[in-house]
Amino acid sequence: MAAGDTPLAERVRPERLEDILGQDHLLGPKSALIRALKSGHIFSVIFWGPPGSGKTTLARLIAKYTENPFRAFSAVTSGLKELRDIVAEAEGIRQSSGKSTILFVDEIHRFNKAQQDAFLPHVENGLIVLVGATTQNPSFEVIPPLLSRARVMILHPLKKEDLNTILLRAIENKESGLKDPDMEIRPQALDFIVDISSGDARVALNNLEAAVNYVRAGDKTPKILDLENVEEALSRKALPYDKDGEEHYNIISAFHKSLRGSDVNASVYWLYRMLEAGEDPLFIARRMIRFSSEDIGIADPGALQVALAAFDAWQKVGPPEAELALMEAAVYLASAPKSNALYLAEKAVKEEINRSGPLPVPLHIRNAPTGLMKKLGYSRGYLYPHNYPGAWVAQEYLPEGINNRAYYKPTDRGMEKEIKRRMGDIRKGSKKNN
Repeated sequence: MAAGDTPLAERVRPERLEDILGQDHLLGPKSALIRALKSGHIFSVIFWGPPGSGKTTLARLIAKYTENPFRAFSAVTSGLKELRDIVAEAEGIRQSSGKSTILFVDEIHRFNKAQQDAFLPHVENGLIVLVGATTQNPSFEVIPPLLSRARVMILHPLKKEDLNTILLRAIENKESGLKDPDMEIRPQALDFIVDISSGDARVALNNLEAAVNYVRAGDKTPKILDLENVEEALSRKALPYDKDGEEHYNIISAFHKSLRGSDVNASVYWLYRMLEAGEDPLFIARRMIRFSSEDIGIADPGALQVALAAFDAWQKVGPPEAELALMEAAVYLASAPKSNALYLAEKAVKEEINRSGPLPVPLHIRNAPTGLMKKLGYSRGYLYPHNYPGAWVAQEYLPEGINNRAYYKPTDRGMEKEIKRRMGDIRKGSKKNN
């Protein structure tokens, strides 16, 4: 491939660790990776992160900084024959120079167990330093013996400001970048490219290059890359959505109210209105986590787990696959039984604390780890529930003066109906024992 045909994303790939953005937790001065590179004693590692977060770039820079021979190996196009050839070459290199070969295995999760087993002896004896890259959870996709011989390092999706910086660098790079000083690139066009790239640097650079080439091929002068040109080049319309303004709050409000109103279709519509417009998916997931406690609560305790799983899925898998996990959560939350009893209880408890202040803990339920505390009456008279039938005994737990307060009032919907029954049985037992 001629140099001019090399994709922009490849031409502007960082050549220094300092130029990698968004992974400060891995590249700080006190990180294990940086210390290993400085000492020259690199370890086998598996980089786990979403597409376009810098896994391949990190692998290449490891070889550059350690000056070890580097070989790349793709699980999509290579097999055991290619691995045997690399091992034979690595043995020759170690005999002549004493150096280990850094073997970068892209998409390592695509190898089956037998193929992964083939790496083990060479990683174990130090012939090969394995640097794997995967978008999938290594705990499930990499065999335990190989996993135990490598460290797992997690890369985060790039933030919008990181993507914006990467695009600006590509524009300003006169040697390897866009090389078109006469083209004006409008900020709104860059913002849109960032919004639709979902934290993936490669996608963002590919989109930028496609849009620039589209403008170059036109007959208009001067050459201006504006929002309209980007939309036409990428066949994507920019939905009106100001993430820092009123529309942001209007649409998230519409989403929340649709969930609360148990309208599944409206919920998924507003969800995708936000996703298509470039809203941060984790912001949406956080709102669903809050909603599951505020508007569903114990009416369906599984709602919180579903919302948390959607958040986790986006962090581990990313777009586009994890978009469906967000939709799954939205459908579940919208169709779940609703209760705001927890939310009301929270408000009532906070109001109580502000009104009555720091009331003293009743003596009988205080901890008594010392003899003096026991003499002062701490824990005296405490009734251990497990010593009584049904592991329950009538006993006061609230401070004096508010011992008749009821903060949480469950509804008759979903699981709360059962909670209400249990609380009623406890109250009956209390009256019976009194």
